[in-house]
Amino acid sequence: MTTDDLDARAKQLDSDHVFHSWSAQAGLDLPVIAGGRGTVVWDHAGHRMLDFASQLVNVNIGHQHPAVVAAIQAQAAELATIGPATANLTRGEAAARILSKAPDGFAKVFFTNGGADAVENAIRMARLHASRQNPGRDTVLSTYRSYHGNTGAAIVATGDWRRMPNQYARGHAHFFGPYLYRSEFWATTPEEECERALHHLERVIQSEGPSTIAAVLLESVPGTAGILVPPPGYLAGVRALCDRYDLLLILDEVMCGFGRTGRWFAFDGHDVVPDLVTFAKGVNSGYVPVGGVIISDPISKTFDDRVFPGGLTYSGHPLAAASIVASIDAMQDEGIVDNARRVGEEAIGPGLRALAEDHRLIGEVRGEGVFWAIELVTDRETREPVGADVIGRLKKELTSRGLLPFTAENRIHVVPPCVVTAGEVDQAMSIYHEALTSVEADLA
Repeated sequence: MTTDDLDARAKQLDSDHVFHSWSAQAGLDLPVIAGGRGTVVWDHAGHRMLDFASQLVNVNIGHQHPAVVAAIQAQAAELATIGPATANLTRGEAAARILSKAPDGFAKVFFTNGGADAVENAIRMARLHASRQNPGRDTVLSTYRSYHGNTGAAIVATGDWRRMPNQYARGHAHFFGPYLYRSEFWATTPEEECERALHHLERVIQSEGPSTIAAVLLESVPGTAGILVPPPGYLAGVRALCDRYDLLLILDEVMCGFGRTGRWFAFDGHDVVPDLVTFAKGVNSGYVPVGGVIISDPISKTFDDRVFPGGLTYSGHPLAAASIVASIDAMQDEGIVDNARRVGEEAIGPGLRALAEDHRLIGEVRGEGVFWAIELVTDRETREPVGADVIGRLKKELTSRGLLPFTAENRIHVVPPCVVTAGEVDQAMSIYHEALTSVEADLA
């Protein structure tokens, strides 16, 4: 077969036999990815693309990092799998590496298969811990602009449209988090947005009844909902409300953790310590499916003499554990988290702000590290979002110019791997500029 034949066969097999998530199946035209390295992927024919989606915002360390690949290979040769009801050195080392980046007061990690079941089990832990002395504290509060995964409780905790056809879990209520560009609180400054959002949350807590609530669940920085970096003081304010009403705080770091914001954990920059932390994605860049919950000592002690009613066949899988150890070591040794912070401050942020000056479709750019969003509007005064047709055209223009984008609603998320260089950012900015120019000309 020629390389073109391999690409055609990959497309045909995919079309014939693969059922894709979050999609109507007819008419899908997906790019073929045969290989990758760093921030670049390519098809069988060798057509290269900058991956400014990091796939699903998870390839933080970049594609095919040699140390991580070697660690998986070595572990497979030594012990390819083992059940969770065993002690395993690699699993223990993975937990220790994760805890080395967590705040004081966390000594245990529960491993899962991914982010959704990490959230699922964090909710379970919170409910059982909260109800040990006060039975019936089951409710979990989460924001409308959020995504927490596609399992029973995680999807109901999610705030967007994907929750609606999947409401099979009980005990969930939602509130509005801060989003100054489209403020629900008539705010005009970050300080007003923070104060009013916290007041709103407190009223929801009071209205739902604190004695019925187990936890508040938040993405430290909501990702799929729009890279909504919380205003200064907001997360600390939520922590204070949780303390005031004796609620647990779960911070979802599945997408924003392990370097994505230029910090090991996104919450590190917000003067807050949660009770439970969920993780996945960036902890090993998705090389092997894995996630988990970092558990504070008081919650961990709840299960010292009480059985935790949860488990997974592949919890702490040795291949996943080996990839975590290698990923965290490489990110630390190579300064990858610092690179994400520096590139965000010196290249992505300035580049996106320059784009906003040149393009009338851009209403706002926001973000930090390698975690940014371009919000697109038909009119800057009314802030009316562009439609799916405009996003579809932009996606096609970007892809045809050699950039793999991440799009959501009326936004383009600029989320390259943490290893991205300033030169690659400059290349991407030129592609964004060309694509926006083309679409704006068509709309004129």
